[in-house]
Amino acid sequence: MKRTPLILSIIALVVALCAAVMAIVRPDFKKKPASEPADITDTGKITAVAGDIVYVQLDSLIANYDMYNDKMTAFQSKVQGIQDELQKRGRRLESDAKAFENQVQKGLLTRSAAEEQQNKLMQRQQNLQNDAAKKDAEIQEEQAVLNNQVYFAVKEFIERYNAEHQYSLILTTSGVTNTVLNVNPGLDITSDVLKGLNEEYIKNRNNTPEE
Repeated sequence: MKRTPLILSIIALVVALCAAVMAIVRPDFKKKPASEPADITDTGKITAVAGDIVYVQLDSLIANYDMYNDKMTAFQSKVQGIQDELQKRGRRLESDAKAFENQVQKGLLTRSAAEEQQNKLMQRQQNLQNDAAKKDAEIQEEQAVLNNQVYFAVKEFIERYNAEHQYSLILTTSGVTNTVLNVNPGLDITSDVLKGLNEEYIKNRNNTPEE
């Protein structure tokens, strides 16, 4: 059976939608670095004192931060729902287009009826494209907000943390941007910062009334 341009364009749209919505769920913090971030392990007592230069393993810190994991779980669940709905609409559109094509080729529709149905299918196709683009923009914006919320929560906590400890400089390192090549493990404050972050987040979460 020869495919009409309308059917081919709808099939192409469905394939494109599947690829697009799969690409949505790639938050910046979830991008795999060159080396997989290891779980944070306590390497021993922190020996740093006021005035020292210390460092934080940022990728490991984020991966183990309860606020990030809670928000990411909710975010991914929302994206999965959007993905499922778009794909469902795409498959339904493709099925209806094939049924229309079959009716046309068998001569079961008048010219005016065929034109009317084709216009409706084309309008549904356009609506689906518009909705997919809108949802993609919304998801990208929400992802950026999520990343900013986590970033500023960490940044503000570290500012308070250092007001107490008075380190002269706090560096960040990760599998992608490893600025710390060789250092005394006693200068690694990741586990201590993570402990404080999670304690503060859990306390605030438990004290927040449910909506």
